[in-house]
Amino acid sequence: MLDDNARASRQVAEKRPQLQISFEFFPPKTDAMEERFWDSVHKLAPLNPHFVSVTYGAGGSTRERTLRMVSRIKSETGVDAAAHLTCVGATRDEVDAVVRGYQEAGINRIVALRGDPPEGVGQPFTPHPEGYRNAAELVGGIRRIGDFDISVAAYPERHPQSPDWQSDIDNLKRKLDAGATRAITQMFFSNTDYLRYLERARAAGITAPIVPGIQPIHSFKQIAGFAGRCGASIPAWLSDRFEGLDEDPETHALVASAVAAEQVTELLDEGVTEFHIYTMNRSPLALSLARILGRRPATGEH
Repeated sequence: MLDDNARASRQVAEKRPQLQISFEFFPPKTDAMEERFWDSVHKLAPLNPHFVSVTYGAGGSTRERTLRMVSRIKSETGVDAAAHLTCVGATRDEVDAVVRGYQEAGINRIVALRGDPPEGVGQPFTPHPEGYRNAAELVGGIRRIGDFDISVAAYPERHPQSPDWQSDIDNLKRKLDAGATRAITQMFFSNTDYLRYLERARAAGITAPIVPGIQPIHSFKQIAGFAGRCGASIPAWLSDRFEGLDEDPETHALVASAVAAEQVTELLDEGVTEFHIYTMNRSPLALSLARILGRRPATGEH
């Protein structure tokens, strides 16, 4: 009987969708920041993430660093690395040349984003006269060059420049129909927003994965400021939890870990099996989240 029970449990586990996690980093600007970047990469790589991604500055300002980072991550850790790519301020030929550069470097994953205008988030976007006009066109251009794994952005609280939900979901569908593999959401702190967004997408016939982007709160002040610029809301209950903790880093870290744990645990209960974690180039909270998700370092790897 014990053998039968063990066999049944193993069969159930085999049928359960496999949990996948991915991590996002940004190119460091100083030697000290680069040291922390690589320390975080090497601590998170043994968790065997689906991939890690490295962001791309406005107008391609970090293009070379992004390529250098993703190439080194892949060669040093064996983890698949995705390079971000935008079409801000560049011609199609210039963007295509970057894509071919990734291809030649053995990078087959790209996170394709329209990108924010140089004037900043929320300002009107004006395409380059000879450039890709939006993320859907960018995805199509990448797909014409090669067989890339392409991720695009999704917005559980609606993109700030979308006039209504129908327009927002239609835009997501265009990006996926153009050849994107999955969508990764902007950070959000109310799971209800994500679940409603998922319902809207599925009702529109979108079947591709829509991976929740999880932002551990390393600094509430920093994340709240960033959220305000990109259209993500900070619920009152979240502000209350971090009130008065600016000068108490130890308690701040404990609260941040608890908040992130609650968010991913609730999403797990809703059947979510893929998570994209925004690391801010810091590993502690990402490591604790991975533990909560049941991911342990793979011994003998990386």
